[in-house]
Amino acid sequence: MSHADNCILAQHCSLAGSDKCNALCSSYIAVHGYNGAGGRIAAASIPADYQKATLQNSPARGDQAAAYKVIDAYVNTFQRQFSEESERIKSLYLYSESPGTGKTTSAAAILNEYIVRHFIGSVQRNRQALDRPGYFLDVNAWQELYTEFTRPHVPEDIAGPASREYYRQMQHARLAPFAVLDDIGVRAATDGFRGDLHSVINYRVTNGLPTVYTSNVAIGELAQVFDKRLADRVRDMCGVVEFKGGSKRGIRK
Repeated sequence: MSHADNCILAQHCSLAGSDKCNALCSSYIAVHGYNGAGGRIAAASIPADYQKATLQNSPARGDQAAAYKVIDAYVNTFQRQFSEESERIKSLYLYSESPGTGKTTSAAAILNEYIVRHFIGSVQRNRQALDRPGYFLDVNAWQELYTEFTRPHVPEDIAGPASREYYRQMQHARLAPFAVLDDIGVRAATDGFRGDLHSVINYRVTNGLPTVYTSNVAIGELAQVFDKRLADRVRDMCGVVEFKGGSKRGIRK
């Protein structure tokens, strides 16, 4: 395996596969970090399994050809981030009734593509690329943090760190120029947690920040999970991409 296989910049790089393509490349370090530390991928909190995901190597691409036709066109709108006069980048709602159809992998690949295009576009324009142009929020894991510090009689040495991490993630999810909110169809949520998720989504929509949502709940049924106002916020300037079929988890091709 060449070093280019481990770099999400490779498809955009003229040096990919050459003897100059290595872990000491300044662009590689800027995006992936060095020895597992730093880099914009780590700052985005993209799960380890998806940090090298691209639209080209995504295992969902073959099974979800119609969805990827829409996604390919969508990422071409990312150049708009550099022009205040351009139409704003829309949001996407990746939906399938069944889990395991490739929504999360695809959302992470879209986020990786945004980070790559932000970095390359910034360099081309002699700008300093943002340290955190995008952010990945696992809504289920975030809810677990909420439960960890709000349940009764939790020791402070557990509740304190959980609370701080919860609000750190909340702030990043609110403010990142581009974000993935993975699995927003949480049904058993307290009013407090639902209010915080609403706050994140409301802030992003109000400020025109593009977001990729993944969910097993159809967008027309979100009002049954959240209140109608939040459901309307998600639908605002948001295209729906349906993933077909059943779960492919555990199936090797």
